[in-house]
Amino acid sequence: MANQYAIISLGGKQYVVREGETLVVDRLDGEEGKTFQPDVLFLSGQGDGELAPKAANVTAKVVGHERGPKIRIGKYKPKVGYKRHTGFRASLTRIEITGIGSGGAKATKPSVPKEKSEATEERRAQAAPAPKGLPKGYADLTVAEVKDGASHWNRPMLEAALAYEQEHGKRKGAISALEHALAAKEDH
Repeated sequence: MANQYAIISLGGKQYVVREGETLVVDRLDGEEGKTFQPDVLFLSGQGDGELAPKAANVTAKVVGHERGPKIRIGKYKPKVGYKRHTGFRASLTRIEITGIGSGGAKATKPSVPKEKSEATEERRAQAAPAPKGLPKGYADLTVAEVKDGASHWNRPMLEAALAYEQEHGKRKGAISALEHALAAKEDH
């Protein structure tokens, strides 16, 4: 993605990086050509971002080790003839960001193997038959979908769904939503 970037932490400093960038950081342990994965603090995609992603994957490659420019340091005290000069060159590493992948930035449903889904269908077929009047596809609904749909279902559908839930699902959230919807139907 063109807009994808990450904030990584290396050597106690934070850097905003994009795929294909090269940057100079404090000296890292690692040979030239080796790849590594720095700590990812933030991962952003197309307008959305994830703070401290668990499965984020930023891959970097060590391009080479180098020394920074020489910094000259001079000390001088007037009237006493005190002069001292010294210098310093930082040890640096040039790295290239080879990939930014969001292993878990986007929530995707894990694919269910066919064997497992066939076994689930067989179990459903062997279980007690569903009560008459049950809303279509009720067995596959989540608790949130049951809560949303319960306000639109008629009384026989609600009773059938409640019976099914008490027999099979035993999901507390779904049972309470169905009981609440039934109570609301009685008030009207």
